[in-house]
Amino acid sequence: MSPVCNVTASILGQPWRWRGLASDTLGGGFVPDDLVTGLLLSRGCPREALELHRNPSIRGFMPDPSIFRDMDRAADRLADAVQAGEQVAIFGDYDVDGATSAALMVLVLRELGIEARPYIPDRLMEGYGPSGAALVRLAREGASLIVTVDCGAQAFEALDMARDAGVEVIVVDHHKCSTALPFAHALVNPNRMDEDEGAAHGHLAAVGVAFLLGAALIRTLRARGFFAGRDEPKLLELLDIVALGTVADVAALRGLNRAFVAQGLKVMAKRRNIGLAALIEASRLTRDPTCTDLGFALGPRINAGGRVGRADLGVRLLTTRDPAEARAIAEELDRLNEERRMIEAAVQEGAELLAERQANRAVIVVAAPGWHAGVIGIVAGRLKESLGRPAIVIALDEHGVGKGSGRSIPGVDLGGAVLAAKEAGLLAAGGGHAMAAGLTVAEGDIDAFSAFLDERLSAAVTRSIADRALLVDAVLAPGGIHPGLVDALEAGGPYGMGWPSPRIAAGPVRVIKADRVGNGHVRAIVAGDDGRSLKAVAFRQADTALGAALLGCPPHRRLWLAGRAKRDDWGARPAAELHIDDAAWVE
Repeated sequence: MSPVCNVTASILGQPWRWRGLASDTLGGGFVPDDLVTGLLLSRGCPREALELHRNPSIRGFMPDPSIFRDMDRAADRLADAVQAGEQVAIFGDYDVDGATSAALMVLVLRELGIEARPYIPDRLMEGYGPSGAALVRLAREGASLIVTVDCGAQAFEALDMARDAGVEVIVVDHHKCSTALPFAHALVNPNRMDEDEGAAHGHLAAVGVAFLLGAALIRTLRARGFFAGRDEPKLLELLDIVALGTVADVAALRGLNRAFVAQGLKVMAKRRNIGLAALIEASRLTRDPTCTDLGFALGPRINAGGRVGRADLGVRLLTTRDPAEARAIAEELDRLNEERRMIEAAVQEGAELLAERQANRAVIVVAAPGWHAGVIGIVAGRLKESLGRPAIVIALDEHGVGKGSGRSIPGVDLGGAVLAAKEAGLLAAGGGHAMAAGLTVAEGDIDAFSAFLDERLSAAVTRSIADRALLVDAVLAPGGIHPGLVDALEAGGPYGMGWPSPRIAAGPVRVIKADRVGNGHVRAIVAGDDGRSLKAVAFRQADTALGAALLGCPPHRRLWLAGRAKRDDWGARPAAELHIDDAAWVE
């Protein structure tokens, strides 16, 4: 198959290839329905399932919760707690997935007559996951049942302490497990090594697993006759929370996750959750939120509480009944998000300088004292994007203990490697999933840990880099990029990790005007041979080869541009613009 637009080496050094389909399949002349069919097929949708994927529904994708190990046992124990009016505590992680998972469990139990207590650990003082001290304290304060969400799958010591304190624990998680499992009344996790049919849903975020537990709990109570004189909780009305956690955790948007997000966005548009409604307003969104908004507007604000503020702000926002409290928390999260941006910029500058010295490493590992542990995951993601390799950023405290966060590239299982390093004795703690991981490491072990990752992952990184190409869905002249096209493309969504948004190659074009704007962005006006102009933006590319090409493009030279077609709502009438991922000279 010939490369798209004959681009074998773009300005960023990569070939352009068709995403799964030959060029004549996605060529010009298609009406929107045909284009959407092509988009679905090129993302791995079987032909017989086109309609199911075109309108992803919960009914179409929902599995029987009982296929997961320990699910029925967890639902039975929760049902006992509901019927006996026990005190239940929900222990969640401090990120968006943890906050949404905890909020979902609190709201479901509230509808069942139990006012569960949420507990979110402080990122800096307590670290990731359940500590034995926290679980024992919850037990002493009256909790007879604790549900951990988005954490707990590797909390051996903490769960042993909970058992000794006489409190039962249900673990609801999605992170990779080792062969040995900690002691718990039930451990529900599609990524258990001994999982059978449920392993097909290993891409679920923890909030998705919590949703399935909620469904199993309601079914169990229904079978016991609990709803003879009362209404059942409307679980589908909580899909807005499920969608937020799924997208913010960068879970693959395939299968059930696509249904969660597609239907969750519809629920969110109704703004039933007063906390989410307040957050949408604080984010200055004047339209219904999109999948992109979940990842780049709402998610970061929820995260800001756990990163640089009070860890429980996200759960409090999503579960409050008080509109005034919702507005106050949303405004505080918005302020904390701005503070997070400034902290992140400082850490990123230092991390980039250290990363320059690791050009021969398969996995970038940088560490320094003074870095804020709340932003290292974001910075790791930035390094991964700019360098094209997995990256781990470690913040060292005054005792020489490092808290690290890593992000990976397709085809490289970073979470599995971190778990293996822990089992090899190189880490005090660690785990995660294929694309992200967290860890605790002594400063003196960082070099050995880096060498371990290089030996384990270098072959996978080499393969991933060799297979790297910019995947394109369609080629259009600038005049073909308009609001109607954007709407048609959206019909193939929701888009995100594992279900990438369509990429358009546009051109050939001449650059009419280009400026450096904002924090290292390039804004350009380009014109095509069809006589139409198009606004284009290359985010964070001003100091790259791509930015230099756009800013210094001679009048006589032409370019192909590749990127995502987006709506431009700033003008008096609807328009479209191209968010540039890459460019190539027309030879």
